[in-house]
Amino acid sequence: MQDARYWIDKLKLEPHPEGGYYRETYRSGIVMPESALPSSFKGDRVASTAIYFLLSGDDFSAFHRIASDEMWHLYAGGPLSVHVISGDGHWNELRLGRNPDLGELLQGVVTAGCWFGACLVEPDAFALVGCTVAPGFDFEDFEMADRASLLAACPQHEALIRRLTRE
Repeated sequence: MQDARYWIDKLKLEPHPEGGYYRETYRSGIVMPESALPSSFKGDRVASTAIYFLLSGDDFSAFHRIASDEMWHLYAGGPLSVHVISGDGHWNELRLGRNPDLGELLQGVVTAGCWFGACLVEPDAFALVGCTVAPGFDFEDFEMADRASLLAACPQHEALIRRLTRE
């Protein structure tokens, strides 16, 4: 049975700034001009991008947000909890997994501008997912959450914010 190390090696994944491992697998050749995009984008963007992303053990994807919608697809392992906090402070969990009877999804979408982070449901496991972003991902649109600022904005989610942010 393949474990996290197998996938990291086979897919040539590298450490990601938010935690976990990743590798970009697709970047569209279609370029969307800044004038055709919402004002949250500063510059042109490709139509779509995709990555592999892997979490294992007690590692987590720290709360961050981007200017685009991001669709998560489960490939191996799991289950994985993607925690989403909307602009009005509402929390939602996308549970990626293979058991729909437990409310698990094979794919889920994080809406543009929401804070989100992810962790494994079972810390001795791993999850290999794909993330598809449209308009395409650019690190210029990436914002890592500052723990103090996010706590001030959403104190009702203190335990989760402390768990999924880095000092």
